[in-house]
Amino acid sequence: MTESVSTRAPLSPTPRSTLTRLRERAASDRAALDAVLDAGLICHVGVLMHGAPVVLPTAYGRLGDTLYLHGSTGSGNLRAALTGDVSVSVTLVDGIVYARSVFHFSMNYRSAVIHGRPVEVADEQERLRALRAIVEHNAPGTWDYVRGPNKKELAATVVLSLDLTEASVKSRTGAPGDEEDDLSSASWAGVLPVHQFFGTPVTASDSITEQAPAHVIARLAPAPDRPLSGTGRPSHRADLDRAPHRGCAGPDPRLRCSRLPEQGICRIIAAVVDGRGSPGGRE
Repeated sequence: MTESVSTRAPLSPTPRSTLTRLRERAASDRAALDAVLDAGLICHVGVLMHGAPVVLPTAYGRLGDTLYLHGSTGSGNLRAALTGDVSVSVTLVDGIVYARSVFHFSMNYRSAVIHGRPVEVADEQERLRALRAIVEHNAPGTWDYVRGPNKKELAATVVLSLDLTEASVKSRTGAPGDEEDDLSSASWAGVLPVHQFFGTPVTASDSITEQAPAHVIARLAPAPDRPLSGTGRPSHRADLDRAPHRGCAGPDPRLRCSRLPEQGICRIIAAVVDGRGSPGGRE
């Protein structure tokens, strides 16, 4: 049985994982760590190679309290990760914070930093579970849709596991934190929200199947709105679902154009799809 978040041990407050500044932005519960890792796509792995630090961007997957990484068996970077401790980070930017002074310019974000020593996964079944987790994290529905890895491909792949106990989570939300003397400034202050959403699938020129499958189309649905970085107002993401601007209608029925009235901008975005992953009805 999978252990629930409420019964799992909290994150370990070691000297490496304890925030030394702005501690009020920290979270020590597993749910906060899970949320950041599950929302991210790429992590950055810091390792030591030949006595110098190297930071590698790579895909990852999470199963419970274990983070999985993978790469080529010929990768010196991943091999170096097995010789000592590493640091893994995932950062999600939610907004650019425009303050009335350069000093207080900031960003709204959610971030996680994990410390530990990776272990090479040797068990064949765990390797397959780990690889599936990595693929499904970035491309849900793909593992069962395409051909699985063969023996040659598995032999060329190294899989690492990293325990998620020693980790820190830090986030910022809300408006600029300007000095009281600057509040009378005529300079604009506020938050420019940052969102991540998927565009229209582009079929490969040599693909026998022209139409993207349901598990790909399903990702075109807009992500749920996040509050405007702590202000209590909805983000501009909601504006993307307004009535189409007639002058920019596209030929693809899965696309529609929506205008951001505040900015005078028209955007082509993916239409909302139904739960089966196929294009929905008339809008």
